[in-house]
Amino acid sequence: MPKRQFTNSNRPDRIAAKVQRIVAEILRDDYSDDAIISGVSLVGADAHGGAQFVKLFYYSRMDDVAVVQKRLDEITRTVRYELAARMNQKYVPEIRFEYDDTLERAARIDQLLDNLETK
Repeated sequence: MPKRQFTNSNRPDRIAAKVQRIVAEILRDDYSDDAIISGVSLVGADAHGGAQFVKLFYYSRMDDVAVVQKRLDEITRTVRYELAARMNQKYVPEIRFEYDDTLERAARIDQLLDNLETK
């Protein structure tokens, strides 16, 4: 009987979730004084390239997303350094922050549906 090979297909998802949790803690602990970063909430994570890259999706209470994205880009290197210190892994994935506009799109859809009901 041939040996059965198991694939660990959910490993990237587990790594992405772990990175999201740790980065959220880093932002909360180290950047609570920063007015821009304190309004950021991580809402999801997606791993790519065999978990070498993790895209972190965020939502911000600030209206100017470009300012928030610029600030997150500025601190990405420092956050990744702290992530490496807190993760118990041989390799630490590259991270990138990306704005998630799901809530805004949902609000627009609700508004369109409300407009249809009134006509």
